Amino acid sequence: MTDPVKTPRRYDASLRRSRARMRQQKVLDVAREMFLRDGYAATTVAAIATAADVSVETIYKTFGGKPGLIREIQAAALTGTGPVPAPQRSDHMSASEPDPEVVLRNWATLATEVAPAVTPIIGLVRAAAATDPDMASLLDDINTQRLARMTHNARRLRSHLPPTISLEHARDVLFTYTAPEIYELLVLARHWSVEQYAEFIYRGMAAQLLPPPD
Repeated sequence: MTDPVKTPRRYDASLRRSRARMRQQKVLDVAREMFLRDGYAATTVAAIATAADVSVETIYKTFGGKPGLIREIQAAALTGTGPVPAPQRSDHMSASEPDPEVVLRNWATLATEVAPAVTPIIGLVRAAAATDPDMASLLDDINTQRLARMTHNARRLRSHLPPTISLEHARDVLFTYTAPEIYELLVLARHWSVEQYAEFIYRGMAAQLLPPPD
């Protein structure tokens, strides 16, 4: 016999989870804006809590303070802007696309999607890392994770590489050309368009990794 109370309870639990996710997203949006506007050191958890209309305790319980907020903001930036996270789209594309030139061009396009959100956060972490041990540790983690991701991508490209190109070399090429510092230099500092930026990193990766055209 069906318990008529279970459906409302399940609905209530689902509603609470949905509201909690919305509240967490609001905190992250507010924190990102304040960190990028005021800097890491000058932004306090109390100020974020006030602006997001939550308690300081909620932020510490949910995110673990400012370092945890930055980690979550960075992780969210890496997913890109599409309905499917950028890493998943990258994996699906590289698994199904037989042409390595198309793979590299698509990776360059994905970089233009992710870099605008990621680069300012990396710059914030890099600046704070000089004096803050938590941010120095986070910067190391970010670089380690990015290197692991580029190793993963290099393995997916391996069957297309000339025999003279090692996996490690391919990894390092991908790691370098997709670095947020290149976006920072070319787009933010030199005012290149994202299309120029994408073409630059595609051509660089292709020249380093693919056989020369006949």
